[in-house]
Amino acid sequence: MVCGTSFAQKLNKLSGKIIDDKTVPVSFAIVRVLNYPDTTAIKSVSTNIDGEFTIDQLKSGEYQLSVSIVGFKSKKTDRFSVSGDLILPAISIEGLTKQLKEVSVQGKKPFVEHQIDKTVLNVENSIVSAGSTALEILEKAPGVQLDRQNEQILLNNKSGVMVMIDGKNNFLSASDLTIYLNSLSSSQIATIEIITNPSAKYDAAGNSGIINIKLKKNKAFGTNGSVSSTYRNAIRANLPVNVYGSEVNFNLNHRVEKWNFYTNANASKNNNFSNLFLERSTNANGLQSAFNQNFQKIYNGSRLAAKVGADYYAGEKTTIGIMLDGSTSTRKLDNFSQTFINETQAGVVSNNSLILMGDANTPNKNYSANFNIKHDFKKEGASLNFDADYSGFDYSGVENFNTNFYDEKGLVYNNTNIRNNSKTAIDIYAAKTDFTWPISKTTKLETGLKSTYVKTNNDFLSSALINNGWQNIAGQSNNFIYKENVNAAYANLSKELGKWQVQAGLRAEYTQSTGTSVTNNTEAKQHYLSLFPTVFVSQKISESSNLRYSYGRRIDRPNYQQLNPFNFYMDPYTIQQGNPYLKPQFTNNFEVSYSYKSGLSFSLSYSKTKDLILDSKTAQNDSTRIVTVGQGNIGSGQYYTAGLYFPLAIAKWWNLQQNFSLFYNKFNDDNLEGAPFMLSKVSYNFNITSSVTLPDNWTLETNFWLNSPRVRGLERTTIYQYALNMGVQKSFLNKALKFRLNVDDIFQTNYWKGTLDYQNVNLRVQNNYISRRASFNISYSFGNQNLKSNQNRKTAADDIKNRAGG
Repeated sequence: MVCGTSFAQKLNKLSGKIIDDKTVPVSFAIVRVLNYPDTTAIKSVSTNIDGEFTIDQLKSGEYQLSVSIVGFKSKKTDRFSVSGDLILPAISIEGLTKQLKEVSVQGKKPFVEHQIDKTVLNVENSIVSAGSTALEILEKAPGVQLDRQNEQILLNNKSGVMVMIDGKNNFLSASDLTIYLNSLSSSQIATIEIITNPSAKYDAAGNSGIINIKLKKNKAFGTNGSVSSTYRNAIRANLPVNVYGSEVNFNLNHRVEKWNFYTNANASKNNNFSNLFLERSTNANGLQSAFNQNFQKIYNGSRLAAKVGADYYAGEKTTIGIMLDGSTSTRKLDNFSQTFINETQAGVVSNNSLILMGDANTPNKNYSANFNIKHDFKKEGASLNFDADYSGFDYSGVENFNTNFYDEKGLVYNNTNIRNNSKTAIDIYAAKTDFTWPISKTTKLETGLKSTYVKTNNDFLSSALINNGWQNIAGQSNNFIYKENVNAAYANLSKELGKWQVQAGLRAEYTQSTGTSVTNNTEAKQHYLSLFPTVFVSQKISESSNLRYSYGRRIDRPNYQQLNPFNFYMDPYTIQQGNPYLKPQFTNNFEVSYSYKSGLSFSLSYSKTKDLILDSKTAQNDSTRIVTVGQGNIGSGQYYTAGLYFPLAIAKWWNLQQNFSLFYNKFNDDNLEGAPFMLSKVSYNFNITSSVTLPDNWTLETNFWLNSPRVRGLERTTIYQYALNMGVQKSFLNKALKFRLNVDDIFQTNYWKGTLDYQNVNLRVQNNYISRRASFNISYSFGNQNLKSNQNRKTAADDIKNRAGG
């Protein structure tokens, strides 16, 4: 009796594949399970990119399937019986070849898409992103803020974001990463993933989360591709130079039988301008000085990039891939600064000034190679991946600083001429393997190993023109070599328990690093073992709502530029200094989120970072009147965040997406540069995107974002930053040809203003950068853009999809 009851309650798995009349897999088709004979719908799923579908928890009985997708005739299968796990033969559906031209598909993925484990920016089809750089796109993303003053990206008002390109970590400094993202065009980007609490499967770097920029890849059969061109220009009065950008992008893909070949080429030019105002004062030995400084920087940059790759489908379950890419770019900088100094001593007031004329030329090269193997085992869902990578970065630069010092009468009483030569070489080697094994229908194990080795060699030579000859400046030149090896292992175990889904993971990383100043004959070593547990729990409250709880521990290691003990000359009174004794910062993240019908979502999060890396070494020598800016560790930073996302369909042709975040940040240290420190503030951010579909293939998008005043370490932002962006698109030739016009920051309200007050430092800063631009983009797609490949290619440059949350 007991056995009979148990058998009657057995649940089964049904799987199959949908193909067209040419045996090509049909992606995203809707498959419904119908009871037989009353044909009531029991469950429905959609096919994946390979045309496959799986339906779990199906009782034994007799059923039919109904298959439907735009552009194909709907199909209902014959009756079949289910008494155990069943794999159906491939189901073929017929295309509406004669009627396809009459079908108009109005729906498209929104610019911002919230998924259970991440937020996705669908850049490829976004109008407001057309003609933009990756950095400008991120500025429109919910929860993301750009700290252009310190050249950092913030996520939920926290620094320490790990920016990945196609799932691959980068080891660039903040300024170098900013340069790269400013040169990366939207025409090269498919999506951007924002993951605030990654699982143990990801590298533990990035205390505030991960931003993964996924570049375009095309896997359609036959020969296909696209070409696009963009021109953009600043709209701002009284610019000292024409600030424009242009780029051409070309993609080509050829898929035949067991081979897939692809290539991408891009050429771009990007000019920029910024204007920085700084006020500060000093008081020492009876001399009071007030500094008023104006820095103007004109950037001229160009970049050439290319990528080639091939996939070989060695068998039904084995894929081998190789990819090579590289880029070369040049960045030229013209630097002008003027400093007015008001001095008061013994009641006598005097004024003098200095003017600095500078220029810099910094060419660089990036190149990488990737090899990967993926094998799927006979057991469904079981796979093994091996990936190997090499990346190289070569930077070189020459900077010149010519400064005239003027007395109160405007006469030159001194002149200095300084030249900096720098060379940086970075070599990165990485290898990893990932293994996935379903223990049962409801339990899955994921494990993996990874090893990375990084070597940076930074050679910096600073010299001054003295008596018509160049002489090295003592204490300013240095050769700094940094080596780092990180070995990691992880395990994730996930389990489905009715309405609950649970995943627990643990990642262990052993880090060994050595920073060597060859010039000073000093060495700083670190080695430590760190454990990074993660826990994710998903609770299904009803068919339309669920709760998700998560915890994760993260790390941020200092990059090579932060550890480099060089003194970087900015002007005679301003120096930036590295810190070879920086410690890594560790963060514990907690989050609870609620979602309703895959639309409305609300989240609460708390995180605490120990040994927070900030510009805490900012100090002013009142005697020499030189201010030194450097990074150090402060005690801790605490972050409380509440986030609300709610889409609103006003009409079939008009959709709104709204994001609102509320923050409370608190920073404290018992002994920061000799005194206790504590600073906290409540701030908020919101982001609204509107998409309107108009007749005759016209579409319109607008985006508005706002950041309130906020604090970060010693720094206070004192103004509201906001921008309104708008774009319009017109499609021709069955949407193969598209024209897009986009204007960023229409009212020119995006600039930064803030203060830094601590002990004897009192800085007032305003940074005006180019934010209002108009862009015009033309793109044309050719070949077969619809048919998908039989394999979903993975490389070492691509982390496995949906890693966060298992």
